[in-house]
Amino acid sequence: MLYDVPGPRGRRRILVGSIVAALVIGALAAVALVRLAHHGQLDAARWKFVTEPSILRYLMFGLLNTLKVAAVAGGLALAVGALMAVGRLAPSVLVRAGATSYVQFCRSLPVLPLILFIGLGFPELGVRLPAFWFLVLGLALYNSAVFAEIFRAGVVSLPRGQREAAYALGLTYWGTMRLVLLPQAVRRVLPATLSQFVVLLKDSSLGFVISYPELLRRGQITGEFTHSILQVYVVVAVIYIIVNATLSYLVHRLERRQKRAPIVRPAAGASPLSTPTDRGAVRAGGKELTGR
Repeated sequence: MLYDVPGPRGRRRILVGSIVAALVIGALAAVALVRLAHHGQLDAARWKFVTEPSILRYLMFGLLNTLKVAAVAGGLALAVGALMAVGRLAPSVLVRAGATSYVQFCRSLPVLPLILFIGLGFPELGVRLPAFWFLVLGLALYNSAVFAEIFRAGVVSLPRGQREAAYALGLTYWGTMRLVLLPQAVRRVLPATLSQFVVLLKDSSLGFVISYPELLRRGQITGEFTHSILQVYVVVAVIYIIVNATLSYLVHRLERRQKRAPIVRPAAGASPLSTPTDRGAVRAGGKELTGR
């Protein structure tokens, strides 16, 4: 909990504040619509492109390019992030130092200058790649550091006894991470991982600085072609909102599922009590000692 649950008076204040804020936002929206109508921005001719299939297909291919960049960059960032998270918890000082340096350096880089540097600087160094891979590399570098911290937090949150039990069974550090800790940590931090993926998807719009034909770049070209720049940007914003709202809904569903307590159902013909402890019995060395 970040704050205490509000009481009756606090809830009334929140309700009043919400109503006032909604009225203010509605008034501002009404003023904006009046001003836009006064300057002819709401004329039907400026929105005609929405009914043209060729333009809609052009924008949808931009959305497809955005999703492809997000999927490839997200996959690379997840893999590198998991490796860096394991490295940050490794017993070797050199491995920990290297992983920590990578994470801290990449987290401190602004995403837009990073993409711009990769897209414009690498060709000057003789690295010739499509703009797709320049954008993927920039997004993967930054987000891998964020995913590394998410995974590390998930591993640290697990009970320490699981690691000790794995060591007692003869597993090495890397085997313990691969077989015991990481699978549980990934499931525990899945909502946070998907939330960061939503951020990555939005950051893919920064590809316009290197002329990659993603949704925002194609929207810009469409607006210049149809002389309806504001209207096209509104359509592009609505598409982004729909995609991100869908992903956010999935994150919310996963969080709700993980908060539900697991229900242990007895096997057919078994006692309705779920565990031997509930039956007042303890098994030790193959013998059952009934609790009195």
